[in-house]
Amino acid sequence: MKKNMGTADRILRTVLAVVVAILYFAGQISGTAAVILGILAVIFLLTSAVGFCPLYAPFGISTMKKQ
Repeated sequence: MKKNMGTADRILRTVLAVVVAILYFAGQISGTAAVILGILAVIFLLTSAVGFCPLYAPFGISTMKKQ
């Protein structure tokens, strides 16, 4: 897999995942919303760690800086 996510994109996804976790553990989100947001948070963390977003690939999107 060729990386297609830049640093800013990866940081933003990580921050969003952390915010969802904080909201969940603080009791601000629950039920179906918590499940859906939790799944998205896990996906965001995984794609941030790997640096590759499968949804970007078919559209040829890359947020990495040009070299």
